[in-house]
Amino acid sequence: MTPLPEAALRRPGLAARIWGALVNFLYVGAHADAKAPHYSFYRHRLPVRIMHWTNAVVLAVMLMSGLQIFNAHPALYWGATSTFGTPAFALTARRAPDGSLHGVTQIGDWSIDTTGLFGVSDFEGRPAVRGFPAWATLPGFQSLAMGRAWHFFFAWLLAINGLAFAIYAIWSRHIRDLAPTGSDIKHLPHEIVTHAKLRFPKGDEAKHYNALQKLAYFAVVFVLGPLIVLTGLTMAPSVDAALPELTWIFGGRQSARTIHFLCAFGFLLFFIVHMVMVFVSGTWNNIRSMITGRYVIEEESPRQTEPAE
Repeated sequence: MTPLPEAALRRPGLAARIWGALVNFLYVGAHADAKAPHYSFYRHRLPVRIMHWTNAVVLAVMLMSGLQIFNAHPALYWGATSTFGTPAFALTARRAPDGSLHGVTQIGDWSIDTTGLFGVSDFEGRPAVRGFPAWATLPGFQSLAMGRAWHFFFAWLLAINGLAFAIYAIWSRHIRDLAPTGSDIKHLPHEIVTHAKLRFPKGDEAKHYNALQKLAYFAVVFVLGPLIVLTGLTMAPSVDAALPELTWIFGGRQSARTIHFLCAFGFLLFFIVHMVMVFVSGTWNNIRSMITGRYVIEEESPRQTEPAE
């Protein structure tokens, strides 16, 4: 089975070869041969696909609404109380001698001018004092009430979807596909090198998650996910009153807020890396597999399957 259109493989000329290489890259990824034998593999079951796309929408809304909430007080602290004079992290604004506003990002004692992005950014054609810019928040204009409404509603969807996935993963034994093994840890340096070279598994090896995927997915689903939910609950006064142990576990509400913020950007970092890998390992093949469940795998040649000396 060849996933590429035959016309893209047969066109002569330099422009056609460039076009064919681009289409090949988008279909099957870097260092893949579209002319080699391929076969279709049912990779993602329907419940996984539904929960994947649900999570994508929910996390996008939660991140943007969370940044809106953060903008109401764009600073982070560690401990039980806010030490306003010495924040661990802050997005602030300062007025220069000429009267112009400058955005400043502060991390401990270190600070940098981030005008136009953090601290001070353009809103409706004028510089506005705000932590994150309007294009990154939901809603775009300053509204703590609306940001909280969006955030809390989608937080329930995140928790329900996450719990459903955990139950499904255990029930279907999909958790065995995600849990890293000792062998995975042993081969982790090799996986890092091959991924850096943009060389991805073929044949039967492509049917399973590799060590890097297992570590990333397991950390996001079973570490970051529960942690961001628990720290979010710790910041709620009603939960804080009912379960004061949560505040003690995280070292105070301000510490919980900081951990919550770091977890959110952990999700963002995962998303960025995830999208890069989707792109370089075969954009259309990956997207199609998460829509239909079917993933096209390139067969290994005899030379590729020979044991390393």
